Amino acid sequence: MSGVVSVFLADDDDRFRAAYRKLFDRTEGFRVAGEAGDGETAARLVGALKPAVALLDVQMPGMSGLEAARRILPDAATRVIMLTTFDLDEYVYEALSLGASGFLLKNASPQEVLQAVRTVHAGHAMLAPEVTARLIRHFAPERPELRPGPRHAFAGQVLSEREVQVVRLVARGHSNQQIADELFLSVETVRTYLRRMFAKLGVNDRTHLAVLAHEAGLLYEPR
Repeated sequence: MSGVVSVFLADDDDRFRAAYRKLFDRTEGFRVAGEAGDGETAARLVGALKPAVALLDVQMPGMSGLEAARRILPDAATRVIMLTTFDLDEYVYEALSLGASGFLLKNASPQEVLQAVRTVHAGHAMLAPEVTARLIRHFAPERPELRPGPRHAFAGQVLSEREVQVVRLVARGHSNQQIADELFLSVETVRTYLRRMFAKLGVNDRTHLAVLAHEAGLLYEPR
């Protein structure tokens, strides 16, 4: 089974799980390691089976998908994708803060589902830049109490003015090319800034960089 991505499915809708199981069973390179209809069973089975990727519905009876993620994520063996409708993004934001690798809308196409699992298995967040911006905007309204001082310090590190400009554009959904165009930089220079910030802050993708920046209040322009 070398090279095969093991996937765990957790959703209280039997038909939804059946559809996902069929998708993974018929696609080369994937296997379904197990499934559950509630969060408590999901957390227990994922801990025992240690699949590469777990897809967890946010809302399940008993223990929620969020609480299941809280139990699963300390074990680095499994990466987590939250399944959600956009009405429930406040829960997904908390999951991202806990270390989940992203979220997948429940109306995603089969191709999007497979690509999301491949991306997360490769060690990356599966949120496209524009989705990251949408997520931040949805439940990160401007709140003065979130603004820190000094403005450029967070996670025990201090970012330069240019790094702050880059991270703000990342959180707004700009691609590397768009950031380069706006700041009059080369794309490679933008990549260098991102790699430097990932190393400084202990993150490995744009999504968690944006989450940290939001929590520190860096997404807000000074008034």
